[in-house]
Amino acid sequence: MGGIYWLISQVMLFWHTVWDKVVPDHRTLGTNWQWVLAIVFLVITVRVVLFPIFVKQIKSQRAMQAIQPKMKELQEKHKGDRETLQKEVMKLYQEEKVNPLMGCLPMFLQIPVFIGLLHVLRHLKPGTSNHQMELYGWSIPEFMGAVDARLFDAPIVAKFSSSAADLAKIEANSTTVKIVAALLVALMITTTYLTQRQMIMKTGWNSDPQQRMIQKFMLYGIPFFTLTSGWYFPIGVIIYWVTNNAITLGQQYWVLHKYPPPASATANTTPYKSKGGPSLTKGGAPAAKPAGGLRSMLSKAKDEAAAQQAAAAAAKQAQANGKALAPKPGAKPINPKKGGAAKRQSG
Repeated sequence: MGGIYWLISQVMLFWHTVWDKVVPDHRTLGTNWQWVLAIVFLVITVRVVLFPIFVKQIKSQRAMQAIQPKMKELQEKHKGDRETLQKEVMKLYQEEKVNPLMGCLPMFLQIPVFIGLLHVLRHLKPGTSNHQMELYGWSIPEFMGAVDARLFDAPIVAKFSSSAADLAKIEANSTTVKIVAALLVALMITTTYLTQRQMIMKTGWNSDPQQRMIQKFMLYGIPFFTLTSGWYFPIGVIIYWVTNNAITLGQQYWVLHKYPPPASATANTTPYKSKGGPSLTKGGAPAAKPAGGLRSMLSKAKDEAAAQQAAAAAAKQAQANGKALAPKPGAKPINPKKGGAAKRQSG
């Protein structure tokens, strides 16, 4: 992992050097923007590198949705024969050129980056020897500058769970650190939930129980994980996570509109319904509701009047042709004598 730590450090230091020439050297709003923007642009660098893989991930998810009807047929056909089912599924993947692992690849590739940044920020602490400061290509002034860097007066190396003794070493206020960290954790949870919700709103809930369980875990499980673990992340790591989620939301919006779900996939999904909210169609629009009120009453009366006019016209045409009509329920019987007399007069 030493190579990952060195690479993460070098990308951060590069962007810090760039932004150090653009923004003022002193703190603005209690923030050293050179270091904050260095973390933000670390995320952007990683996402630019992984963007082609991200597009492949969406295409792979679309392909998996498209073959769901065939998957369901295989499950019904080989029910109880797990070995044969696995062989047929692998054969289907080969025929359709689908790689189910591609859907998780971008997330797996970002894990080393996340762990690398977490390690680097935990490495940044006062009292470190000169030799340790210069690990991963840092200079001593850069190391000390990162240790002292702040976001709204909260050090980026501090965390919500930092002890009073640790905060005293970096001259940080415990209340300020907890407020900033708590707000960032709330943003992290919200943006994590929204990224998963955006995907499900577009594709709908999968009708397959196992796939639906995975969707529910992604929608609720991962935000819960960030809630329980976010208190132990340095503020710099949470900045990374929130920025990553924000970029993911934008990328997903673009890709989901450029590569919409296949038509065949909609038969295997159900509309997404938010808690307490309306059902949503696959495009995210509210499902149509039946018309009601005055408009409905006027439309009904108009239809009844049209039906009565059609019935009267039919009866008149039938009498003209000399055909007897059966009386309708509630209608007055036709006098056969009048009909006969009129017939003789016309004759």
